[in-house]
Amino acid sequence: MDKSTAQKKIAELAQIIEEHNDRYYVLSEPTISDKEYDDLLRELAELEKKYPELKDANSPTSRVGVKISSDVPTVRHRVKMYSLDNTYSTDDILQWHKRVESGLKDQKFEYVVELKIDGVSASLLYEHGRLVLGATRGDGVTGEDVTHSLRTVKTIPLRFKQEHKLPIPDILEVRGEVYMSRLDFERVNQERKKNGETIFANARNATSGSVKLLDSRITSQRHLRCLIHSYGIAEGTKEFKTQWEFLQTAKVWGFSTEPNSRLCSSIDEVLKFCDEFQVKRETIPFEIDGVVIKVNSLAQQEQLGFTMKSPRWAVAYKFPAKQVTTIVKEITVQVGRTGVLTPVAELEPVECGGVVISRSTLHNFDEIERLGVAAGDRVLVERAGDVIPKIVKVVEHAAVKKMPFKVPELCPVCGEKVEKVNCEDVAYYCVNPLCAARFERSLTHFASRGAMDIEGLGEAAVAQLIEQGLVKDLADIYSLRKGELLKLKLFKDKKADNLLAAIEQSKKQPLSKFVFGLGIPNVGEKAALVLAQKYSTVDRLLKCSEDDLLLINEIGPVIAKAVTDFFHSEAARQLMRKYQSLGIDPVELERKKGNQLAGKKFVFTGELDAMSRIEAGKRVTELGAEVMSQVSKATDYVVAGRAPGSKINKARECGVKILTEQEFQEMIHVQ
Repeated sequence: MDKSTAQKKIAELAQIIEEHNDRYYVLSEPTISDKEYDDLLRELAELEKKYPELKDANSPTSRVGVKISSDVPTVRHRVKMYSLDNTYSTDDILQWHKRVESGLKDQKFEYVVELKIDGVSASLLYEHGRLVLGATRGDGVTGEDVTHSLRTVKTIPLRFKQEHKLPIPDILEVRGEVYMSRLDFERVNQERKKNGETIFANARNATSGSVKLLDSRITSQRHLRCLIHSYGIAEGTKEFKTQWEFLQTAKVWGFSTEPNSRLCSSIDEVLKFCDEFQVKRETIPFEIDGVVIKVNSLAQQEQLGFTMKSPRWAVAYKFPAKQVTTIVKEITVQVGRTGVLTPVAELEPVECGGVVISRSTLHNFDEIERLGVAAGDRVLVERAGDVIPKIVKVVEHAAVKKMPFKVPELCPVCGEKVEKVNCEDVAYYCVNPLCAARFERSLTHFASRGAMDIEGLGEAAVAQLIEQGLVKDLADIYSLRKGELLKLKLFKDKKADNLLAAIEQSKKQPLSKFVFGLGIPNVGEKAALVLAQKYSTVDRLLKCSEDDLLLINEIGPVIAKAVTDFFHSEAARQLMRKYQSLGIDPVELERKKGNQLAGKKFVFTGELDAMSRIEAGKRVTELGAEVMSQVSKATDYVVAGRAPGSKINKARECGVKILTEQEFQEMIHVQ
């Protein structure tokens, strides 16, 4: 067989194999035996081995998996992957429905409901119908590049189906849930038990571990699946008007969607769906933990918008948690990074919903009094939202009555005084800013991915550094030396070098990440970004006033007071001076340079010459902007390349600024 004939045969075999994958994994209607399928795959693999230059990255043989030699890199999502707010009752859903009605005023609207799969969120990026990137959700802004693993998932199309009239998008980024069926989960655990390996606690843990394996040959043996539920970017194709339309189109392109999804014309239909599948929950072939409810119209979704963390147009209804009873062995107290004391019930270990529970938060000391709980009591425990263990009530008090639990007068870690910051607050605080427990959690938070992103500085490393007296405040990590690290049990030569390199790299983090890392009470990632974009430097933040902060739309009185209390304290001022003396004086890039892209919304249309649209999107997201798939009045810029589409007309209708490629290049190069 010559090379030309081989090329045609490879293309033919690839198409046939993917058709059989679709029939088996998506339609559940196989038309050939496993042996016949294996023979086709073997024939393709042999041809690719003979002609390696003809092998495509998205060949069906890539589903067998490969082994990569280093840790997976992180990638930045071009459009943020938001998390959903949760509801736990009919009343909660109705309250959310009223907020939607209020936001849409007198407009009519529909809902789409889909079962909430208990899996791992993933983002899949396609260019001209071919898979180019697969990533985990991560923190919603950045995730891990796990393309090598996701290529092995047979319900993820490596290339779009061709037998339809719909135009294949230039760029399409879809979101979905990767999961393991109940049967496959049982099979995997049986194999692990047989091989003397630790069994997985539940299907979600098994899926998460499988997706992040460096050796995707193992991933391919786990028979993972994926259901698509939404998209982030769609360029070069028809403009979707509804969520339901997207789901139907996704199926045409070859994606699997949640088979029980339903279009509802009223909230009563939504509630009926929730009730129906709460009963059917255990009959579904994969683990579910609730229902996702979305406003159907994408225009109405845009009108409702987002909070800092979640869309206002969607919500998750979590099924009632699974419950068990167990004994409270004792009540202990933890000290958080802000100094808050949190009581924790240490429990007799008990299995609940596939997870062994041995601890449960009691939230605050008022909760102990409300429950009337004490050591020795038998309590009802539930996994709230199937995740967080929570004590619901005391089922039976201990035979020997214990003294009521008292709020400690002294911190259980450092022995310093405990007090309330204000009488209206239910929380008690350790007043010692140098408390070891506060500092350990603060430093772990400072090094976390959402903050300074210092890989290798996790809980174990932080604990050893503090125990050996190598760090006494957050700035001390920038004075660490290799010789000091090598004295610690955790560190060998390469690991020490890697940590020091990560610490050095963290000096380049923008002010927003730095502010979030400081752990100021009530200041999350979004608030930190708003502050950084407003003040741009540490010196300006040190001078901010509560009145000035209250002029910022996104900042309320609680955050304003917390920020000024922190930056006006002498301890914080000394810490900032120390940072600056060590060469850490972060700025927010968008405020440092002339043109400011932070928070701006871009839409790209047409062909660009200097870079691809994907590269252009990555560039603007690195500068703090956001890439949108459709033009609206909220869009700031439309970048028009060669042969632009209908988005140009929409931009003119909405009065959106249209940039030529040259103008766009000039804009990003002055940043």
